[in-house]
Amino acid sequence: MTKPSVTTLEAAGHEVAITNPEKVFFPKAGYTKLDLAKYYQTVSEAALRGIAARPFVLKRYVHGAEGEPFYQKRAPEPHPDWVETVELRFPSGRTAREIVVSDAAQLLWVVNLGCIDLNPHPVRADDLDHPDELRVDLDPGPGVAWDDLRQVAMVVRDVLEERGLRGWPKTSGSRGMHVNVRIERRWNFDQVRRAALAIAREVERRVPDIATSKWWKEERHGVFLDYNQNAKDRTVASAWSVRPTPDARVSMPLDWDEVPTCDPAAFTLVTAPARLAERGDPAAGMDEAAGSLDGLLALSAAQEKAGLGDAPWPPHYRKQEGEPPRVAPSRKKASGAEKGGSGRRRSTQPLVVVANAKHQKDALAGLERWKERHPAAASRLEADDVLVDSMRGRSSTWTRIRLNLRHVPEGERPAPEPPDPDYDPWEEFRSARRRPSAPKTPSSS
Repeated sequence: MTKPSVTTLEAAGHEVAITNPEKVFFPKAGYTKLDLAKYYQTVSEAALRGIAARPFVLKRYVHGAEGEPFYQKRAPEPHPDWVETVELRFPSGRTAREIVVSDAAQLLWVVNLGCIDLNPHPVRADDLDHPDELRVDLDPGPGVAWDDLRQVAMVVRDVLEERGLRGWPKTSGSRGMHVNVRIERRWNFDQVRRAALAIAREVERRVPDIATSKWWKEERHGVFLDYNQNAKDRTVASAWSVRPTPDARVSMPLDWDEVPTCDPAAFTLVTAPARLAERGDPAAGMDEAAGSLDGLLALSAAQEKAGLGDAPWPPHYRKQEGEPPRVAPSRKKASGAEKGGSGRRRSTQPLVVVANAKHQKDALAGLERWKERHPAAASRLEADDVLVDSMRGRSSTWTRIRLNLRHVPEGERPAPEPPDPDYDPWEEFRSARRRPSAPKTPSSS
């Protein structure tokens, strides 16, 4: 058996082995694993600003950017004695000892495991209960113009500044933008999430045509401000992260005067280091700008007094006090005369599931087959009628595609069909539990 090739990089007083350095991680652009590692070595000082001393979820692309990633919360064993860890407790009650990245050597070590983007928690390892970062995640729906996204970001800036906070914008490296806010470590996760929800609702109030705080996809339009990214155990790709896109796009921190004209495609694994050398890091002063949540929590209290209580939480969190029913509007039980005493669920939106697949490309192929079977209905679909959901399994994601047939006349709507394909994300787990356990061996990327 041929031994894998190894290249050694020096960082923070350590020699870090990069195994299989010639492996192509970005096939369309031709960038290798070593290209990725050298990128992070070059921008390490700026990249560490977003991840240093934070617990870190390993999102491993062992087959490169076009392969399916898997999530690894627990630190691999064995690991070098200079790699730090900390034990976290999750909403499920489970615990895991996660990696803490604090220097360039530790950063390169996780890159060697196949991590393309960096996904830290919003807390420091020395205080896991009090976030020091509020994250505003701007998630554009299908067909949303980039100009609308940039406009929403500027409204977020205004809402923050009016309450004494500074936002630090960055491209997500995908289709969206993030605005991070450094805060004092005085509030718990629930309070930080509530402050983020207040931002989302205030932005929605100001620009209702292009922004939404609605959790359920079937109710959204325009840019969704994902307040639940501030719930405990949620992570977001940090600044200077390379994203698993064909062009190796980077999540780029910006100055506010760049936001109205920025082009996310301009920031890649190749161009980002030169930008850093020329302009420095726009987020360099972030750690010295920690602010108070008092203003946002006062806004939240005013919204609650006006009748806006809590909003839905992610599905795997326990039901919260004051949370509305955690069921999509299309699946709510009808009441009174609407249900006619039957108690059955009555859809408020005509949704059909057309595909459940382990890989997104298979789900999209199933969607195309549905369109071929129902061309008349397919011709009436608008961009935001196609709901592509990335669903979390135990250690990886899978894809569900639903269609909202609201623009198809009721008498012309195709009858529901079994999803094609119809992947069961839990079958592999059930099968694994039935099989005898095999000895664990270290994985290599």
